[in-house]
Amino acid sequence: MWFSSWSWNDGLAFHSRARFLEGAWENAHPVYMCFVDLEKAYNRVPRELLWEVLREYGVRGSLLRAIQSLYSQSESCVRVLGSTSDRFPVRVGLRQGCALSPILFVIFMDRILRCSCGGGGLQFSRLRIAPLLFADDVVLMASSVCDLQHSLDRFTAECEAAGMRISTSKSEAMVLSRKPMDCPLQVGNEALPQVKEFKYLGVLFWSEGTMEREMGRRIRAAGAVLQSLYRTVVTKRELSQKAKLSVYRAIFVPTLTYGHEVMTERTRSRIQAAEM
Repeated sequence: MWFSSWSWNDGLAFHSRARFLEGAWENAHPVYMCFVDLEKAYNRVPRELLWEVLREYGVRGSLLRAIQSLYSQSESCVRVLGSTSDRFPVRVGLRQGCALSPILFVIFMDRILRCSCGGGGLQFSRLRIAPLLFADDVVLMASSVCDLQHSLDRFTAECEAAGMRISTSKSEAMVLSRKPMDCPLQVGNEALPQVKEFKYLGVLFWSEGTMEREMGRRIRAAGAVLQSLYRTVVTKRELSQKAKLSVYRAIFVPTLTYGHEVMTERTRSRIQAAEM
């Protein structure tokens, strides 16, 4: 049975990754991970290939023509020191700021990942975990270095075939294990750095599997916010208690509890103590 997280929901991505790693940690199974960053992902999507992908996913007829019309005869120009260049056609990339672009990008990346994952992924009990995707942040996971390198090679090949490029300077490897382990990975002839910690979707994950560092970082960030609110909000007599409470709930609480999906009962108690 396969399970995958292809998502624009950061809560789902947090929860999926945390539960898999928690189970692997409890069973003393090392997890080899590669955090892949795509270079200028939005700007590299080939539009003609995107139309083919949409047809594969059942988008045809008037709906497809309506989407294509948004990109019909698109042009751009460059302004340098007050001078504007001649207009030139733009045939690649998604429209920045368009509400439809995230959906189109997820569909495009979904096809790349489905073509590349094959029989790879991380075996977890009776499930085989496919790569995790949030926007252009991809996490490849495997139970060995060889399997992870194989998955990375296939993903790299599919990306290149689709006009995408992996940023080797921003992609990193990490091993979740109770003891230090090496994870040498390469994209082409370039080696990826191995790290002990990685910030994924704003949450700091540590190779030893604990969340203590992230909890400490979150509490310190919330403390800094609270100090700022005390000077700018709490001491202001012209603000009602209701207004102050609304600001507290809108700014302090989210800063403290961001990424709470990955917390254990013990780490949640630390957060609750900090909130009090």
